[in-house]
Amino acid sequence: MNLYTEPLGRLIEALKRLPGIGPKSAQRLAFFLLQADLDYVGSLSQAIIEARQKIRLCDECNNYTDGERCDICTDPRRDQGLICVVEKPFDIAAIEKCARFRGTYHVLHGALSPISGIGPDELKLANLMVRVRRAPPQEVILATNPDVEGEATALYLARLLHPLGVKTSRIALGLPMGSNLEYADEITIQRALDGRTLLL
Repeated sequence: MNLYTEPLGRLIEALKRLPGIGPKSAQRLAFFLLQADLDYVGSLSQAIIEARQKIRLCDECNNYTDGERCDICTDPRRDQGLICVVEKPFDIAAIEKCARFRGTYHVLHGALSPISGIGPDELKLANLMVRVRRAPPQEVILATNPDVEGEATALYLARLLHPLGVKTSRIALGLPMGSNLEYADEITIQRALDGRTLLL
C-alpha cells in the first residue's frame, strides 16, 4: 500500500535528490509546500526555473553569473594579481565571509578523483592556464578542500604552474583533513589563508 498519492510521492522523491535532504526532510518539505500559499509556490518554482535558465559560468573564472563575467572578475577593486583556486562556486562564499581576501578566484568545478573517473580533462583548467599565460599573477593560492582529492588536485596544479614561473601556495591546514570549505567558520578560513605555504 502506498502511503502517499502519486503526485505527493513524486514530489518527495524529487526533493530527496537535493544534497543533504534525506527521506524525512523531503517529507517535511513536501508537506510544507502543500500547505504553503500558491503564490509562494509559484514564485519559488519560477525562481528555480529562471535561475537555471539565466545563470551561466563566468568566462574568466567559472563562477556562477548572469553575464559574461562575474561581479568579482569585473570589480576594479579586486587584486587581479592574486588568483585563489577553489573546487566549487560555494567555496567562494565561504572565503568571502572572512572579508580578508581581495584577489580573484578560479573555480575548478570538482577535484581529481580517479576512483570517480574525474581526471584533469573533467576540471575547468583550460581558462586558468589562459589567464596565467595572458597576465602572469603574483600568486596562485590553491584552496582546494583538505581531503585526499583536494590534496591531489593541489599538487597537480602546482606541478602544472611551476614551469610557468608562477608563485603557487597552498592554504594552511587550519582546516581539518576531510572537511569542506563551506562548513568552515570565518576565523578558520582566515587562519588558513594567512598560513598558506608555497608548493614546489
